[in-house]
This record gives sequence, C-alpha cells and structure tokens, in this order.
Amino acid sequence: MPTNTKPSKTLIFNIVFLLFCGGVFLFLWNAPPESTAFIPHDDNHERFFAMGKKEAEKFCETCHNPSGESPLPEDHPPKYRCLFCHKRMDK
Repeated sequence: MPTNTKPSKTLIFNIVFLLFCGGVFLFLWNAPPESTAFIPHDDNHERFFAMGKKEAEKFCETCHNPSGESPLPEDHPPKYRCLFCHKRMDK
C-alpha cells in the first residue's frame, strides 16, 4: 500500500514533533517550585484531617476571615476552595 507522504516531509514532521516535545519538557522543567503553605498538623486543624476536603473547607472561614483569628492577605485568591491549593501535612 503506497503512502502519499515523501520521506523528507515525514522527517520534517518528526523534527517539528521533537522540537515541540522538547519545548514542553523545558517549560515544565523550569516551572517554579510549589510555594503554597501546607495545612499545619496542630490542635486547631487536627479535626479537619479526618474529614473530606469539601467538608473541611466549610470551616476555614470561621478563623480565616478579615475579623477572625488568622485573617488572609488582601491579595489572597478566592477563599472557597482552600484545600485545592493548601494540602494536608503528614505528621
């Protein structure tokens, strides 16, 4: 069964594919390290480790609000998905 592509055209496609893969690899290799703080494993947060993420997130704003014990900075991203970024810390 004959093919319609010439060997030189196939070579160009392979080179473009390899350059693309190399670019993606370099982009991911140079990504910044994870900088989001973990949820501390202390007495205040201990009860949330046994809960599911969605269930535990309902309690975050109790303390982490503008007038709470630990207010968040003004430039903090949306506060309704805390455990999407802040991961639980193992003991």
